[in-house]
Amino acid sequence: MISTDIAIIGAGPVGLFAIFEAGLLKMRCHLIDYLPQVGGQLSEIYPKKPIYDIPGYPSVLAQELIDNLVEQAKPFHPGYTLGERIEGLEKRGEADFVLTTNMGTIIEAKVVVIAGGLGCFEPRKPAVAGLEQFENGRGVNYMILDPEKYRGQKMVIAGGGDSALDWTIFLADVVSELTLVHRSESFRGAPDSVNKVMELAESGKINLVLNSNLNAVNGNGKLESVEVIHNRTMETTTYEADHLIPLFGLSPKLGPIEQWNLNISKSAIEVNTDDYSTNIPGIYAIGDINTYTNKLKLILCGFHEAALMSHSAYQYINPGVKYTMKYTTVNGVSEF
Repeated sequence: MISTDIAIIGAGPVGLFAIFEAGLLKMRCHLIDYLPQVGGQLSEIYPKKPIYDIPGYPSVLAQELIDNLVEQAKPFHPGYTLGERIEGLEKRGEADFVLTTNMGTIIEAKVVVIAGGLGCFEPRKPAVAGLEQFENGRGVNYMILDPEKYRGQKMVIAGGGDSALDWTIFLADVVSELTLVHRSESFRGAPDSVNKVMELAESGKINLVLNSNLNAVNGNGKLESVEVIHNRTMETTTYEADHLIPLFGLSPKLGPIEQWNLNISKSAIEVNTDDYSTNIPGIYAIGDINTYTNKLKLILCGFHEAALMSHSAYQYINPGVKYTMKYTTVNGVSEF
């Protein structure tokens, strides 16, 4: 079990900055995100996109901003649980919360902060019957967290974008047999990556199956094979597989948050602008996932919300206790 002062759901820029603000008040933070790395949309969707409205930066690339926020948070030693989604939230007693992820990780916190941007990025799943029975460690995954997990095994990747191409190129030398399935003859990824995949297919290092879709998955408790259907001939082919990785992109959804009895309006969480608290004491919402009158969906506004939330969270955890913040530099090293 992980124990912390503040559990932050969402490791995007606003969640990362909340670590700094909470750290100034001597509160420990643990971040949870369904994506396999920190950064949220900035890292997953547009890492090279320039951002122009961050104070002190006439222009900063999205990934550079994330890297700086991570560096800024380091002195406060935050914890991270990545590649997992919060499925359950339970309030115990007056102040303690227990959160459970889809992988069974348990986080105990005094305060919960939802900083999920547009929501939890959920994978776009293919319409294949029985797919769910092979999820959660039984062969079907929608992200690759540890490539070494697949070494020497048989894999089918489905998709035609950059992620599918990049992972095919990388894993060709890791797995024992790799099949890439794509519904078309043309790819959406970078031309250089397409050329490399074609070369791998021509050399026999991978099976490249075009104009085809996933049709069925089979196994006894664990994935054993994947059936593919050709779009034109309607012929089916079965490939032995220990793992299936459908890479059809991610879509933002509130997910399990919708079941937590929070006040929600138009897929956003209603908050009190005094401190960005929700209708449940001890739960806050900051960044694009919240809503209030005159709300602006800007990273800058999320930073402001993180600051006010942290001061309120301190008082919630330490009722009646005054706080002080100290920032000093000793021999060029910042201390808090």
